[in-house]
Amino acid sequence: MKPLEIDTPHGPARAHLHLVEEPKAALVLGHGAGGGVESRDLVAAKEVAQAENVSVALVEQPYRVAGRRAPAPPARLDAAWTAVVGQLRAAELANLPLIAGGRSLGARVACRTAEATGAVAVLCLAFPVHPPGRPEKSRLEELDAVTLPTLVVQGVSDPFGMPPPGPQREVVQVKGDHGLKADLDAVGAAVQVWLRRIVA
Repeated sequence: MKPLEIDTPHGPARAHLHLVEEPKAALVLGHGAGGGVESRDLVAAKEVAQAENVSVALVEQPYRVAGRRAPAPPARLDAAWTAVVGQLRAAELANLPLIAGGRSLGARVACRTAEATGAVAVLCLAFPVHPPGRPEKSRLEELDAVTLPTLVVQGVSDPFGMPPPGPQREVVQVKGDHGLKADLDAVGAAVQVWLRRIVA
């Protein structure tokens, strides 16, 4: 299926839709700062979601669509993401419970906008708790602000840190670092088990 071009306040974004026939929910995922939607952990999450009858949209931020490598500032990322999710929920993903998420930078955006997008749960792949070697620059408040059921899948040797579990937050540690490539089966299994509870 051809990607959808979606207008946002900061230029066109792109949504790669992977729809199932009788969806129980929708999963919308954003990419990391320097990578795209073909990232292997995002693909693993997409595949297990489809197996659980969840339609998936993988979203490319406007800066990536425009061919830039450096991410836009957080406010622009959040505004573009919210616009894309709003349009998808009005059309292709209408009337479905929304699970928002992404890897790394995309996970941060999903956390910051969870309330604005009307998400029922949040999926974080490799949440960057702090810049490598800079634990004093914590971004944990973005994760802590989410009061919805949240899954964080984190590599045990991730230089960006390891978030603690919380009242609504489950943290699954898998082999590897921030790329989550060392054990993609474990990444997929963690997402699948959690999705089954969320969309039951």
